[in-house]
Amino acid sequence: MSGSLNEIVLAEPRGFCAGVDRAIEIVERALVKFGAPIYVRHEIVHNTYVVNDLKAKGAIFIEDLAEVPPGATLVFSAHGVSQAVRKQAQERGFSIFDATCPLVTKVHVEVAKLHKEGYEFLMIGHRGHPEVEGTMGQLYDGIYLVEDAADVAAAPVKNPDKLAVVTQTTLSVDDTADILAAVKRRFPKVREPKHQDICYATQNRQDAVKVLSPQVDIVIVVGSPTSSNSNRLRELAGRLGKPAYMVDDADALQPQWFEGALRVGLTAGASAPDVLVQQVIARLREYGALAVRTLDGVAETVHFPLPKGLGDKSMAAVAASRSSS
Repeated sequence: MSGSLNEIVLAEPRGFCAGVDRAIEIVERALVKFGAPIYVRHEIVHNTYVVNDLKAKGAIFIEDLAEVPPGATLVFSAHGVSQAVRKQAQERGFSIFDATCPLVTKVHVEVAKLHKEGYEFLMIGHRGHPEVEGTMGQLYDGIYLVEDAADVAAAPVKNPDKLAVVTQTTLSVDDTADILAAVKRRFPKVREPKHQDICYATQNRQDAVKVLSPQVDIVIVVGSPTSSNSNRLRELAGRLGKPAYMVDDADALQPQWFEGALRVGLTAGASAPDVLVQQVIARLREYGALAVRTLDGVAETVHFPLPKGLGDKSMAAVAASRSSS
């Protein structure tokens, strides 16, 4: 290191959102109440540290419901599942707790409602992402994935007068706007969401990066490679002209990144726990950073209730242990 690094500037808000916090708490409470193992379809959230921590406590992460023994307790991940997966789980008699983010559930409800009214759908999202698979899987036909303007041009919409748009909640706001503009050019009568489907936490973290980036020489995003919203934060900082890197933890930091940098900006995706941010701060101090400053930002007060059976008073000890950890 050149020793030039002086200040760490923290974006605000950063890290866990209400949906992620709720999803992790559902698994932790289920483990306490029913004992290990608890089966979770797909990673509960896209963060390596969180998944490994829950594995150590007795959670087993699976993709195929055939891996779950009869009568077991099953948790659906925060990304949501298709109707086919939901039906299969019910038919197999699992005890099911749904950790789908309520904002994703809102999109599912909207799709079901408008489908009954005869609407087709374009879904703006990334192919293969579990949230996209879950949302598109609310219907058996009549919903088309669009990842870019070329997909919009090729979408086999049958009735342009009854077409609605939904989006993956963790996309870049700017990218979504560009694709939505292409949709509106081809389908002027398209029905847009009542509220932007980009979730409040994704929006807030992107806005915070827009404030952060001009004030620093380099941006570090704490998040796992599978995390869509973390990837969007890194891309956004890069578009704003700053070298930007995403790291799973402090060990992924490379000293040469910071050569000649006076200020490093630090943020975290919505599925990255604060313990990882603190570890990165500690490593940056080893690199020479002397001060830590937190920017002003939106205070998030959103809280989502837990499913029936996991939010009762008998589970108070779990909540107490989480808040102290």
